[in-house]
Parts: sequence; structure tokens; C-alpha cells
Amino acid sequence: MSGAGSHGADVQTDPKYYAVTEGTWPCYRSFSLGPVTLREGQGGGSRVSAATVEGGTATEAEIATAETAMREMGQDPLFMIRDGEDSLDAQLAARGYVVKDPVVLWTCPVDHLCDIDIPPVTAFCVWEPLAIQHEIWAQGGIGPERFAVMQRAKGPKTALLGRWDDSPAGTGFLAIHDGVAMVHALEILPHQRRKGMAAWLMRRAARWAAEQGAQELAVLCTRANEGANGLYASLGMTVAGRYHYRHNPEGV
Repeated sequence: MSGAGSHGADVQTDPKYYAVTEGTWPCYRSFSLGPVTLREGQGGGSRVSAATVEGGTATEAEIATAETAMREMGQDPLFMIRDGEDSLDAQLAARGYVVKDPVVLWTCPVDHLCDIDIPPVTAFCVWEPLAIQHEIWAQGGIGPERFAVMQRAKGPKTALLGRWDDSPAGTGFLAIHDGVAMVHALEILPHQRRKGMAAWLMRRAARWAAEQGAQELAVLCTRANEGANGLYASLGMTVAGRYHYRHNPEGV
């Protein structure tokens, strides 16, 4: 898939993961205009604001209508390009759209990360999130708009809290859809990085997911985030899919 990069280049994404992403990180509302599904994100980021095209095919007029609708919602035109949608990818490129944030999907059975005991007082699950968790998210650019996304998730959900050296270290969000637990908004404080905290939070996520009856743990990561991709690979997770966005930097 164009723009997807080397991670998982030979993997065809199971469509269920798109549904898991939407179920665990939902937009404010969605509606269809012809083959285009539009999403209102209310500032919650690309995942909840990007339009998708059913079957990966739309006419130029349908694309233009979708662009107008996105602008009327106060959003810049943004499309998510899924596996097999090469024609749509080329169509948007011809309209001046450029690739944005190629994403890699990592997964593993939850049991795979339940094999090591988590050190005491290292990783917890908390809902509602504590003030310190909001502070950690805020330092990583995850503010009230993205927390509103977390609140909208309807399935089993929790927030992750990590501690190291008797101090807060990191946080994250975790929700389940159709037997898959997906981690979002994983953030480690800068001075607490490279101490293994992200790995412990992923292991805590797996244990919580197992307790809830989920069979699989998943996480999304931009291809550019080499550190996080390396972490998930080191945990034995495998690439199960990918997608990217296209946006028009000219805004026309």
C-alpha cells in the first residue's frame, strides 16, 4: 500500500481491525454522503476525523462533496486509505493530497504478555483516570478533546498508570471491541523513559484484557516512531496491518 512503509509491507490488514479502532477510539458522530463516510472528531485527532470511502471508489464529484462537508464541520479534508485502496490513493494524490502519518498495527495473543510477573507498585489499571494521568497526557499533547474520545468508548475500558522510583511515570488508555483490546494514548514522561515502563504498561494491559475475556492485544503506532515500533517488536508482537492518511496541505 502506497505510503505504508516497510513495517508489515506484505501483510493484508484484516478489516476487523478497522472496526476495533473505531470501537475503541470512537468519533463524535459519523454519517454517509454517497460512498464516503464522514467523521466529526471535535479535535480528537486524525483517527476520529478522517473520512473513508466504501469499496475504495468514489467519483470526483463525491470527493468534492465530502471535502465541502468536512470544511463545514470545521475540519480540513482528510481521508484514511486502507489496504487495497490504491485507486483512491492515486485519485487523492492527483488532487494534491499528500501522505500523512503511515500507521502500523501490532498485535499478539494476550497470553503472550502475561508470562512475566509485573513488579509490585509498577503498573495499575484505573478508571476514571487520576489527575496525574491527565497531566502526563497533557505533556504529550493529549488534551481534553482526546479524553472525550476515551469517554465515548462504550465497551470495557480502563486507563493505565505506571510508577517508577516511587513517582508517576506513564499512562495510557485501553478498551475492548469484539474480543480485541486496543491500547491508545500511551505516554511516558520524558525523564522516565528508557526504564522499561512502556513494556510494563503493555504487560499490565494484557493482564487486564485477559481478565475481561479478550483474546488479543493490539496497538497502533506511526511508522515514524521507531522507538515504539522497536518496543512492540521486542515484546514479540507482530505486524497485522497498516493504513495511512492523505490530506491536502493547500486546503483546496
